[in-house]
Amino acid sequence: MEKDMEFVKEIASKEKNFPQWYVDVVRKAELADYTTIKGCMVIRPYGYGLWENMQAGLDRRIKETGHKNAYFPLFIPESLLKKEAEHVEGFAPEVAWVTYGGSQKLEERMAIRPTSEAIICSLYSKWVRSWRDLPILLNQWVNIVRWEKVTRLFLRTTEFLWQEGHTAHKSEQEAEEETLKILNQVYRDYIEKDLAIPVIVGRKTEKEKFAGALHTYTLEALMSDGKMLQAGTSHNLGQNFAKAFNIKFLDEDQQEKYVWQTSWGTTTRLVGALVMVHGDERGLKLPPKVAPVQVIIVPIMFDKNKKEVLEKGESIRTILKKDFRVEIDIRDGYTPGWKFNEWEMRGVPLRLEIGPKDMAQGQVMLVRRDTGEKIAVKEEKLAETVKELLDNIQENLFTRAKKFLEENIRETSDYNEFKKIIEKQRGLIKTYWCGSKDCEDKIKEETKASIRCIPFEQEEASGKCIYCGKESSTLVYFARAY
Repeated sequence: MEKDMEFVKEIASKEKNFPQWYVDVVRKAELADYTTIKGCMVIRPYGYGLWENMQAGLDRRIKETGHKNAYFPLFIPESLLKKEAEHVEGFAPEVAWVTYGGSQKLEERMAIRPTSEAIICSLYSKWVRSWRDLPILLNQWVNIVRWEKVTRLFLRTTEFLWQEGHTAHKSEQEAEEETLKILNQVYRDYIEKDLAIPVIVGRKTEKEKFAGALHTYTLEALMSDGKMLQAGTSHNLGQNFAKAFNIKFLDEDQQEKYVWQTSWGTTTRLVGALVMVHGDERGLKLPPKVAPVQVIIVPIMFDKNKKEVLEKGESIRTILKKDFRVEIDIRDGYTPGWKFNEWEMRGVPLRLEIGPKDMAQGQVMLVRRDTGEKIAVKEEKLAETVKELLDNIQENLFTRAKKFLEENIRETSDYNEFKKIIEKQRGLIKTYWCGSKDCEDKIKEETKASIRCIPFEQEEASGKCIYCGKESSTLVYFARAY
């Protein structure tokens, strides 16, 4: 019992030691844990249930926009990976290789999928012959391996889960429209509405774009420690891969042309984003739309009325489970207070308490995880009240996160002030940049802040580059990032 109490109580202070707080919450809420394999994690049932709910919301949006799911091989021959030089150079340090099959050395070593452009393009070159074969709109849900030097649960691991979309189109305009549709209609809608995380969208600089892409567009989210997290990316690949893999089609004008392609992806790092955006000193706060358990019923039992309270709790669960993800905690040997703490740690949006006094009054007590507010509700109004509260909690989490984001965007044209803000306050700095990679590199070297994106909304005014002082009309967001 003493050990169990430690499970609930021992979380590092979020304010004093954010990195340790994050790891403590992920492990103690049983989202994930370390394994004996360096850099790899196990996603535990509660964490995987959260990922399944997240996956379902995104998968629905992907399919609603006309895409279909497929599956491509985990192994990629080295000769395929090397076909697009810029691409392989970008991933070379992170690629894991298979050199033996059983006891026999392979004639050609195989990369374990770091991303799937190469293997998918090799198939597109077989499948595409005519303009009638286009567009190809495919997505896959798979695991990825990238040999990371520094890892952290969910945020950066050697193996992780993701979805990756890969499309082929007749024209550059179609590819660009697809890239932006995924960014806004799919990713932004999903991240803001389901995960309650506000994002800033824009284009990556040439330095930060995906290896081999024409343009990379990004969604950036602010974590509660003031650092940014890349929440998803959508790439216009242009014709780079099409030319490398000879993906051609005969167009309606009887001219042979190369296709235009896109790729786009989000990963399990969004689970980490949920923890860091919404969590507090008591653990997780999960948005109701993706929470594995939306309502936890905790019966308040004493020996003389245990049977009646349990029966009432089960009766309520039966009613609520038709519309909500609901569980009942009937474990012996744990006090109600201990259970309250544990389910708060796990971020369940609503706690439902039922005891002898509540039963006598024909009511239950609902407790909100986001505000701690307690609400007495008559049984006959329970289902509608639960729905109203879950909707309100979802909205409240987004509103809070958006307010935090807006309060942590600062503007400056003075480099000394820029350095002080990055060091002391963090958050985002909106400022002018001349477009020089040299300035971009020096700022990152001196402050550890990178350009997170070039926002689509550019002001008509101009200013001076934050580093070199040259006149510029390009506004960017700088921040430190995960």
